[in-house]
Amino acid sequence: MKWTSAKAIVLLPAAATIYVPGAIFWVLADTPDALSPPAPSQVRFWIGIAMAMDGLFLAAWTMMLFDRVGKGTPAPWSPPEKLVVLGPYRHVRNPMNSGMLLIIGAEALLFGSWHLAVWMCVFFVVCAVYFPCYEEPGLERRFGDAYRLYKANVPRWIPRLRPWEAP
Repeated sequence: MKWTSAKAIVLLPAAATIYVPGAIFWVLADTPDALSPPAPSQVRFWIGIAMAMDGLFLAAWTMMLFDRVGKGTPAPWSPPEKLVVLGPYRHVRNPMNSGMLLIIGAEALLFGSWHLAVWMCVFFVVCAVYFPCYEEPGLERRFGDAYRLYKANVPRWIPRLRPWEAP
């Protein structure tokens, strides 16, 4: 893994899934009932584990595709040189963010923290505003008609069941 990819992971996905939740826990350290982790015998525990594993897998897969296929990172300082429309990107335009949402949701379940559930909602709203207002126009400028065709056929958040076949 290149240094730019490692830096992108440490600064972006880790900020959403480690640094911000850590700061929330730090602020709430003396608050009674701030955390209510489930026992392994509870369904919530196993749903959280499954969500965490799915989110980690999805995030790792998308980062690998950005690095190997796109020749870049999801970070603005080192964007991909090539449009990535493989793997999970054939089903949804923002699979990396879907992975982050799964991880944050898993943390909320596993730590029993409604504060993290609120953070997950805030993260989604920020992404829902950022992507159409900033990232997508930039992708249209960089990749032109190829991105416009992709955008017209692959949904932003809700995955399509059948993978999109690029022409």
